[in-house]
Amino acid sequence: MLPEKLEKLLGGATGSMDTVGQSGASVWLYPEAVLKISRDDDAARREAGIMTWLRGKLPVPEVLACEREGGYQYLLMTRLPGKMLCHGDVLADPRLVTGLMAQALETVGAVDIAGCPYMADLDTELALAREHVERGEVDAANTDPATFGPGGFRDPAHLLAWLEDNRPEEERRFTHGDMCLPNIFTENGRLSGLLDLGGAGIGDPCRDYAIARRSLHDNLDGHYGHTCPGFDANTLFDMLNLTPNPDKLRYYALLDELF
Repeated sequence: MLPEKLEKLLGGATGSMDTVGQSGASVWLYPEAVLKISRDDDAARREAGIMTWLRGKLPVPEVLACEREGGYQYLLMTRLPGKMLCHGDVLADPRLVTGLMAQALETVGAVDIAGCPYMADLDTELALAREHVERGEVDAANTDPATFGPGGFRDPAHLLAWLEDNRPEEERRFTHGDMCLPNIFTENGRLSGLLDLGGAGIGDPCRDYAIARRSLHDNLDGHYGHTCPGFDANTLFDMLNLTPNPDKLRYYALLDELF
């Protein structure tokens, strides 16, 4: 049973479960709306707040209602137009996918951080990572095979200690926090929307770059079934006219393994 307010807003419409993504929440798709059901915690409340703050600043869904009941948050929002960048029709054109990812990164990074109430800097992210490690919430089996085990870190606690001891210098810009292909939408070859903004806030853009590069690589090298021989995810940085710091990219890719 949904909260009464949501039942009224949905008007008896039937939803279907969305099986794309790894947010840990239950996502239901309706003809004109999306319902995200997640544990009622700080992260869930942050997502509802940041989406409201971003309205008019980025192409994000409009929050239609946010109800909390029985330990869960029910976030009802409008549907974004178009298709996810991980859709097979979109992946068929790797250069288009990479260009749209670059556009998304530039669009997010251009948001004026004045008055932004949400932080995503290393103080914030490492504190959250420590909570995940201490509560045993890190799924080490769902990480890059090289992260843990022979030649890698012993366990999530070992990785966390390394991250705390090797913090890079930070830039400050608005960041998405989970810049992967399922969270970016396109319509008619143009950027049409952004999803899953619970980790957005003021932070270092290199975290977005690291996640974006990894997502491009994984989606086009056969990791999820689609293969594009010869594709190089580093083309992303050519499109951004950016020379990345490889050590910093590795740092933020490893940080994301704890989320």
